[in-house]
Amino acid sequence: MTQHTGSRTAVIVIGGGYAGVLAANRLTGREDVAVTLVNPRPTFVERLRLHQLVAGSGDAVVDYKDVLSDRVTLVVDTATGIDREARTVSLAGGGTVGYDHLIYAVGSRSGAPEVPGADRFAYPIATLEEAERLRRAVAAAPATAALTVVGGGATGIETAAELAEAGHAVTLVCGGRLGPYLHPNGRRFVAKRLAALGVTVLEGPGTKAASVTADAVRLADGREVSGHLTIWAAGFGVPDLAARSGLSTDESGRLLTDETLTSIDDDRIVAAGDAASPSGLAYRMGCQSAVQLGPHAADAVLRRIGGGRPAAVSIAFAGLCVSLGRGAGIFQFARRDDTAVRFYVGGRAGARVKEFVVSHTVKQLSDEAEKPGARVLKVKDDSRQQRVQAASRPVHVP
Repeated sequence: MTQHTGSRTAVIVIGGGYAGVLAANRLTGREDVAVTLVNPRPTFVERLRLHQLVAGSGDAVVDYKDVLSDRVTLVVDTATGIDREARTVSLAGGGTVGYDHLIYAVGSRSGAPEVPGADRFAYPIATLEEAERLRRAVAAAPATAALTVVGGGATGIETAAELAEAGHAVTLVCGGRLGPYLHPNGRRFVAKRLAALGVTVLEGPGTKAASVTADAVRLADGREVSGHLTIWAAGFGVPDLAARSGLSTDESGRLLTDETLTSIDDDRIVAAGDAASPSGLAYRMGCQSAVQLGPHAADAVLRRIGGGRPAAVSIAFAGLCVSLGRGAGIFQFARRDDTAVRFYVGGRAGARVKEFVVSHTVKQLSDEAEKPGARVLKVKDDSRQQRVQAASRPVHVP
């Protein structure tokens, strides 16, 4: 086991995505805190660009030296268990790392598809390794090969648009409504742009995937969509590290916390990002919530180290950015509670907004590395507490 000597407080952050890196950088603001980041990859992954990686229109990795403070110790390994009594994290490579406090920021991954054949024949896209595998498959496909994208959310839309703009014949199987988050105004704009790119959009209740084979997707209404490759962009899940470690989770496997992001089982464990479920009422997965929850989680730990009490989480949303190829995009405005409104910015202006948001998100990481505490959360959602009181969510308690 790694031993920490002296009076420094050891904090481990599990997960080096947007939330984890921001949290780790922020923790370095105290000289008496030793920060260790455990991540399975040696580079930071821009998940917001994975669709570009697949289509060959961009890269999606950044060297950690460009976004992570040099005061953070990076351990390239996979956490396999959390021992709350011993306060250690076990690693796939062998051994353990000890902690005084822990931030659980394991992020999300492709959801386990329950559709017969999807796990064998479909290509998921949620992780770097999945995107790289898919990129090789797309590159090896004949130029005229038909590609099928399953999933009508942001990931499916972006992937379909990027591939179509690169010259591929693409069918987007929505499994329901196209862009369910979007306001009808924004949805019409996206549909028009996809049509201009030549994407065939199948939406409605009968378009749920019923089964997947090597060369086709059968829909709930009996139709069959033939294609050389099937790309799975229908939902995300979270790693089961919390559940396997005996921690309470919500029905989706996210770590269940109170409103300060502190585990209901252990006040030395705080969650951030996609795998956090405060009061069983989790925020929408994505970088917009991650870049707010990461700093909040770090502040919760720092307050406890200083003998204080963490504040309740209250983050707000501005909307949703979706790229529609390199030449267009949409920024869908929303209320602070993450409800879409009728206003949006589309076309080339939407593409510029999307690129600014993606680039600025990485800049936030480096800014926090250079100046811990730089990320100031000013906008709040005052309606959060009302929704928490009104909601009732099933909880898994080991």
